[in-house]
Amino acid sequence: MAEDGVRERIEAQVATLARRVGRIEGDLRRTLDRDWTERATEVENDQVLEGLDEMILAELRELRGALRRIEDGTYGICAVCGGPIAGARLAALPATANCVRCAAGDAGGAP
Repeated sequence: MAEDGVRERIEAQVATLARRVGRIEGDLRRTLDRDWTERATEVENDQVLEGLDEMILAELRELRGALRRIEDGTYGICAVCGGPIAGARLAALPATANCVRCAAGDAGGAP
């Protein structure tokens, strides 16, 4: 599956998300306005930005994990049961480490 351009797509996604994180973190470091009403709005916006930042960082961790699995030859193999992860699932969720059954919490069945 790595031969099908998956690595390149994941690397492009990582680069895009890393730029987004940089912009968010830059916005969070800015100086707050002196006007208290404006500052209140900025604080609310910062809370939203912090939430987005956390979500993007989590996605980056997952994507980097997928790149490591490509490198070590375990990409497409379920981390829970060791069975194959369906190509359609990998196409939809390239960072996934689990097959559908294990992701649903039913690791006891056959892969």
